[in-house]
Amino acid sequence: MEELKNPKAKLSIEVSESDFEKEEVMEPTRREFLKLCAASAAGLGISQLYIPQVLRALERAAVSNPPVIWIQGAGDNGCLVSLLNTTHPTIAEVLFKIISLQYNPTIMAGAGKMAISHLDTVSEKTKGNFILVVEGAIPTKDGGIYCTIGQKNGKHITMLEAVKDLGPKAKAIIALGACATHGGIPAGKPNPTGAKGVRDVLGKAAPIINIPGCPAHPDWFVGTLVHLLMYGLPELDDQARPKMFFADSIHQNCPNYSYYMEGQFASKFGEKGCLIQLGCKGPMTYSDCPLRRWNSGVEWCIGAGAPCIGCCSLGFPDEVSPFYVSLPKELWPEKQTELA
Repeated sequence: MEELKNPKAKLSIEVSESDFEKEEVMEPTRREFLKLCAASAAGLGISQLYIPQVLRALERAAVSNPPVIWIQGAGDNGCLVSLLNTTHPTIAEVLFKIISLQYNPTIMAGAGKMAISHLDTVSEKTKGNFILVVEGAIPTKDGGIYCTIGQKNGKHITMLEAVKDLGPKAKAIIALGACATHGGIPAGKPNPTGAKGVRDVLGKAAPIINIPGCPAHPDWFVGTLVHLLMYGLPELDDQARPKMFFADSIHQNCPNYSYYMEGQFASKFGEKGCLIQLGCKGPMTYSDCPLRRWNSGVEWCIGAGAPCIGCCSLGFPDEVSPFYVSLPKELWPEKQTELA
């Protein structure tokens, strides 16, 4: 793994299909799965690494079809749109063969009273067994009235009520995206709706996995979900993020790292050099974006010439603003401590 921390080193991680090609292999070991996730950061993408044998192993592991309830609060549904870009297994295979998606207001056919009734029925029948996915922030001011998910008996159901009701019943909770992990943009100053993240609302009511990002990368969600189904909770850092995706700072693996070491800094967009003076938040942001990249491994923010704006930091956007102003010198890597 040392080679991953050196941007000039050749990525040599390999996953052999021979590890999974024998039909009698029921499922990859946890070590093999983590190796698969690491290899996907070399530009292949988890969704592109799943060979049929692995998909069948997932189906066998999920023979009971763990139900998933996905609720959406204050946000733009960007994390769902991002997830829809997973290619193999397809989003349909993930949501209907590996798991059983029981509720998602954006892509489900039902609506209104029928949808809310189904939500109530599923959450009670599968209490303690379903996975709750929360996308979007949770407004808390004035009883949470600024975000509702439906009605029951003529009364609005707030997102706040839904999270407090469903959270303690869930086997595990995935807070997906910056809004769900810590409030994100809806919680930006002056935060008129009192928007908060899942952990701030529920505390330790249930195991919570934070997957930050604006939006979150589909590999982060798929990889976390698969680990949860096959091996249980993944190893988390002190902010409840999966270490397999959020262990290193963006600065450590940035292709501009050598420019930083040589003291070559871009003074305007389009110039060669480290982008820290143009506001790059890579030194204080932890994720594998430089290695995994986006749009099936095609590109990412810094690769496209823009500085990292720190959307994976639990404090985005306020704590990483203004976006295009240089970090204070005391936060430059030589003096950096754990800031993400």
